[in-house]
Formats: sequence, structure tokens, C-alpha cells
Amino acid sequence: MFFYLSQFKDLFFGFNIFRYITFRAAMAGLTTFLFCMILGPMFIRWLQNMRLKEIAKRQDAPGLDQFQKVKEGTPTMGGIFIVVSILLSVLLWADMTNCYVIFTTITCLYLAILGGVDDYVKLKGIGKHRGLSMRTKMFWEIFLGFFIGSYVYFSPNIPVDVTFPFLKFSMNIGWGYIFFAAFVIIGTCNAVNFTDGLDGLAIGCVLFASLTLAVLSYITGHALFSNYLLLPYIPGAGELTVFCAAIAGASLGFLWFNCQPANVFMGDVGSLALGGTLGVIAIFIKKELLLPIIGGVFVLEALSVILQIGSFKLTGNRIFKMAPFHHHLQLSGWKESKIIIRFWILAVIFALLALTTLKIR
Repeated sequence: MFFYLSQFKDLFFGFNIFRYITFRAAMAGLTTFLFCMILGPMFIRWLQNMRLKEIAKRQDAPGLDQFQKVKEGTPTMGGIFIVVSILLSVLLWADMTNCYVIFTTITCLYLAILGGVDDYVKLKGIGKHRGLSMRTKMFWEIFLGFFIGSYVYFSPNIPVDVTFPFLKFSMNIGWGYIFFAAFVIIGTCNAVNFTDGLDGLAIGCVLFASLTLAVLSYITGHALFSNYLLLPYIPGAGELTVFCAAIAGASLGFLWFNCQPANVFMGDVGSLALGGTLGVIAIFIKKELLLPIIGGVFVLEALSVILQIGSFKLTGNRIFKMAPFHHHLQLSGWKESKIIIRFWILAVIFALLALTTLKIR
């Protein structure tokens, strides 16, 4: 909304500032943080009144009961006010006619609804599954993935080349890009979801990943910078910097309430929306293969689950005491706060490593 004031710069020279992405990104981050701080207490009270609270005791993971007991009854589905804050801020500060902003907004809202339904079914004990069945969630995630992948494939402005980090090499995979994009979105959705198991763990890692993508989005949408760094220039992609900044601001705002001991959990409504949104942004700015480095903590958590399941099915033995890996560390005697801080440190290291690929190629 404020972006359009720049069109009236002839009436008042001060309106010209609203055309600068850097200014609007900074304001989007600040605005989203303030929205979270204002909406957070209201949503937490509403979640308590709706009895949408954490069910600590789990039949599928009784080993966690010793750690989860203190979290019994904590409101969950706090991802609602994360998503609301992000979308309100994007509406205020981004160019809402930009195709990348439109599709990223659709992705965020779509996955928030999917995650919200999953949370509600789980908390209300509807059906025989703990939430929606994996098959149901995968179906809707695949649907979104193919939708976004098809848009990129048929778009004249976005190359379907896959660029390899640390190498001056890219490969055009043609129509296979549709499947590749779906894989990226599904992977990021579930990787963030797996990581969301300790107070502040996932949202802290999302913060560093979103800041990294903000830098990369700005460079990709800037003709001079992208040409200097020999990166693909995608006109309009710089507007995603505003979206990334909004995610970063929301991460800080939610962390205010989610830091240990948490007053609220984000639930799948938040983890699926944030993960999928980061994945879509990486697709639009052609950083799909860099995303595993940017979100290295999420990748490690997802790999621990895959290895655990694969090992058990093939050999009948488990590699870890429990997956995802943060639960293995809990059962190994690590304090929750130590796990969280050390994973944040890793997230910063992965983010810095991702940024070095701009010159190391």
C-alpha cells in the first residue's frame, strides 16, 4: 500500500522513499515485529479460550514424556499470528502487483490453512490419526508444488536452469523442473516442521534463513549486483526482499513469546507456512540448491528422520535414540537451552557459508 505513494512523488518529494526496496524491507521487518507484539497476547488468550493447547503425553513417543510434562497445556497454533502479521506487513509495504509477491503470499496462506487444519484435527482428537494423515498432507503439498513448479516452467521471466553452489555451472532440466520444484517445497515444509520441537528452535533458525534469503533476493533483483556476481538477474525478484524481511520480523516477534519457557507454540500452521514460503522464495530467485546450505539445520533434522526410518525398516535397528536429532540430544542428557543455542549457532554458520558462495565459485 505505501509503495504506491511513490507514484505521487511529484506532489511531495518525501514519497519517493517508498520506491526503495531497502527502506520498505526494513519497515516491513519492524512492522511485522510490532504486529506480533500487539497481536501475540490477544491470540494467546484466544487460543487458551478455544482450548487449543499442547497435548504433551504422546503414545507414539513415550520417551519424551519426561521433557514434555512441563509443556502440558501451553497454547499452540501460534503460527496464526505469525502468518497474519507477515501478510499484513507485506500488504502495507510490498508491491502487491508483483507476481512473485502474489504467489509467495498464496503459498504462505495455503500452507497455513493446511497446517491449521492438521493442528485442529490433532488437538480435538478427530479421526484415528494424530492430525491429518501423512498421505493427506503430502497430497496437498504435492498439489502446491506442482502448481508453483508449473508457473515457473511456463513463465518467460524465470529460467528453469538449476544453478550449482560453488560452481560456475547451471543445468536446464526442462519439464523436470516442475517435479524438482515440488520436491523443494515439500522438503522445506516438512524439514521446518521436524525442527519445531523445542522452545524457539525452529523460529530462530527461520530468522537466520530469511535474512539470508533477503540478501540473495535483493541481489537477484538488482541488475548491477547480479551481473557483477555472475548470478541470474530476475526482474522484479528484488521485491521478495520485503517478504523475507517480514518473515524475519515475525520470527523475532514470535520468539518473544516462544523463547524458553514458551508461552505459545507455533504448531503446523506456522511451521508448514514458514517452511514452504522459504522454499518458494528460493525457487523464484534460483537458489534451490543453495537452500540446503541456507537451512542446514533443517536439513540435518530431516535427514535424521529419514535415516532413522530407513535404518529401522531395513535392519530393525535405530541409529538415534529418537528422531528428529534434537530429541536424540535430549535423551542423551543435553539441556534444552543448550540444544537450542547451539543449533542457532549452526544456523548462523550455515547462513554465512551460503553467502560466501556469492564469490566462491
